[in-house]
Amino acid sequence: MLRRELPLEAASGRVIRIAAGRIAPGPDATPLQPEQAWTAEMQPLCYWHDEPVALAVEAHGGGDWPDGRSWLARLPESWFPLVSTALQVSAWLRDHRYCGRCGAGSIRLDGEFAMHCDACGLRNYPRISPCIITLVTHGNAMLLARSPRFPPGRFSTLAGFIEPGESAEEAVHREIFEEVGLTVGRIRYYRSQAWPFPHALMLGFFAEAASRRIRIDGVEIADAAWFMPQRLPQLPPPYSISRALIETHLAEVKGSPC
Repeated sequence: MLRRELPLEAASGRVIRIAAGRIAPGPDATPLQPEQAWTAEMQPLCYWHDEPVALAVEAHGGGDWPDGRSWLARLPESWFPLVSTALQVSAWLRDHRYCGRCGAGSIRLDGEFAMHCDACGLRNYPRISPCIITLVTHGNAMLLARSPRFPPGRFSTLAGFIEPGESAEEAVHREIFEEVGLTVGRIRYYRSQAWPFPHALMLGFFAEAASRRIRIDGVEIADAAWFMPQRLPQLPPPYSISRALIETHLAEVKGSPC
């Protein structure tokens, strides 16, 4: 169980080593290294089952370590908050070493996740980018799509970043229309998931399409189709909220007529 409290009084504890988004395996085949003394460069991270944990972000190496997706695929779901937090905080530490306003070097503060610029006073916190991710349905059928970046044969739900000044509900309508040319009616919020690739917060929705006539944009979406529960393509990994949306819909329509 993860406790989101910085272990500021701890001088030693477990360590997660990360380099370029890859996490070093510990001797027990988890992302945690054995208890050890912490150095000043390590970032106190959290408590994991009441043990203090620090993050060691390394500039070099890690080429043979599993990446974040590999860890999430092999670990029980209960590990997701720890791995997600470590990946997002490590990306923030790596990308905010210099002030975005004046270019001076930033200093990591001890009492919170914050990088401070003494030259101009700007303070940066870990970036979180809100996104919507939506399973579009029409009766029992599900609209699933392929990004050009997906592995061959994999289809998933529609997703996109929320734009400045836009509500999550507005983003659902806009993204669906932009990507597949569909107008949707009733939308229903499902739940959220921190998505550490690199710093998204996914807000999950269901949306009911007014028709099944689709028109893909050909840029963000390479292919899209309606799928019935009886015949599904390769689905996204089990640890993803996109898979949870699909499995929830399948459970809801199980046994109902097509």
